Amino acid sequence: MVAAPLDPSRYDDPRKLRAMLDRAASLACDHSLKCVVVGLAAAEGDLIFPELVSFIESALRVDDAIFRMTRERAVLVLADADRARAQEIVERLVGDFRERFPSAQEPSLSLGYYEVTHTTRSVTAKEILPAVFRSASSVH
Repeated sequence: MVAAPLDPSRYDDPRKLRAMLDRAASLACDHSLKCVVVGLAAAEGDLIFPELVSFIESALRVDDAIFRMTRERAVLVLADADRARAQEIVERLVGDFRERFPSAQEPSLSLGYYEVTHTTRSVTAKEILPAVFRSASSVH
């Protein structure tokens, strides 16, 4: 296993995650637009995952955002999407990545979803992060 050096400058400021979640709550409560928080996780030491996250980030709409927690974890917020639409978007982006950048090693990706609706009472990292990473399911 190859271990990449930990470079803190490659990860986002935690305040960015708070702002992303506040925006999702605002869109849901103030404008009745569903948002989905997606937890993206890879196996420790996965060399492909950071490239996949960069690819996804480059393909996002202006209203969407990604937060890089660690080398193997990221949080994606998709605005104006329900869970089914979010799954379609993520699966399409992962498929595009695999097609454009074939590799002998497939990214070991797990996904978890949390839908923010107008009935969601709060959107906190303490509530959402365990939900999106505990419920993560593998993508093949």
